[in-house]
Amino acid sequence: MKGRSCFFIGHSDASESLLPLLSESIERHITQFGVTEFYVGHYGNFDALARRALSRAKKEHPQITRMLVTPYHPAVRQVERPKDIDELFYPFEISVPAQYAITRANRQMIESCEFLISYVHRPGRARNLFEYALRREKRGLIRIENLKEQREGNE
Repeated sequence: MKGRSCFFIGHSDASESLLPLLSESIERHITQFGVTEFYVGHYGNFDALARRALSRAKKEHPQITRMLVTPYHPAVRQVERPKDIDELFYPFEISVPAQYAITRANRQMIESCEFLISYVHRPGRARNLFEYALRREKRGLIRIENLKEQREGNE
């Protein structure tokens, strides 16, 4: 990682209505915090929304890099780089067993990035990862913005 970095964690059933909040949060991370590298997954609606918001931000801020986190080793599972992504990123030095790959990749990104944009509002894997990130935030290792709080403030 070369610049200030941000990762996304959220539920796979996230609503389309989050897109404006995601866009605002990404803009804030770029302009206020100097984030230039954004890492996103590709397994649910929250990830898809984050990618759309990042594509919009890229038009205004061409210096940002949109990275797709690939939890499976490229030799095991090839991923073609989507048009709305600048680079693919495999977060491990060695291959991880497939049944653990997504969770471990997400944990690795939480450990590697300075910022986390999340939308967590119920139990599940996203909640478990969010709670792990909260423990790291208490130690000053990551800064979290949970869009759930902003969404509730707007309702």
